[in-house]
Amino acid sequence: MYEGIVQDLIDELGRLPGVGPKSAQRIAFYILDADPGDVRRLAEVLTVVKEKVRFCITCGNVAESEQCRICADPRRDLSMLCVVEESKDVVAVERTREFRGRYHVLGGAISPIEGIGPDELRVKELMQRLADDTVTEVILATDPNLEGEATATYLTRLLRPLGLRVTRLASGLPVGGDLEYADEVTLGRAFEGRRSIDD
Repeated sequence: MYEGIVQDLIDELGRLPGVGPKSAQRIAFYILDADPGDVRRLAEVLTVVKEKVRFCITCGNVAESEQCRICADPRRDLSMLCVVEESKDVVAVERTREFRGRYHVLGGAISPIEGIGPDELRVKELMQRLADDTVTEVILATDPNLEGEATATYLTRLLRPLGLRVTRLASGLPVGGDLEYADEVTLGRAFEGRRSIDD
């Protein structure tokens, strides 16, 4: 335990996701040793982020105005909607340069253990977006874990009666992976998602 403000800094840093007590201590001492100008810039950026960044009124992605740059882009395909858990997932999909549609950020995944059900997610907003029949395909790009699967299953049951094409991202073996190290679920998915090899 340190005294006063140093311990307060360590405690606050320790509240960040993925930052344990030792990492919080390391970051705190990095800040203490850093140039005052660097620390001032960090503090200013944190303040500006909280003041300026909001969530897109259309999709829920992070934005600096009412709509994010993707929703504001008229070149995007309005017929395809990719449903993701968090804004960071939008960035991951965009990096592939394979998807030219729009997104819907749920704000998490169904997790009964953490008390997160469909009502805590942006499911109602998703249904409102689908009401005008512009979207013909919904791609469920939730994480391939227990919570992501539960969310995808729930959404599939909700969306099928609307007559939309509902698809799920394929999952399976990573490139460069070895079969012997793959778990049963991953290997099973790889078999389910196998495709024909064209000449």
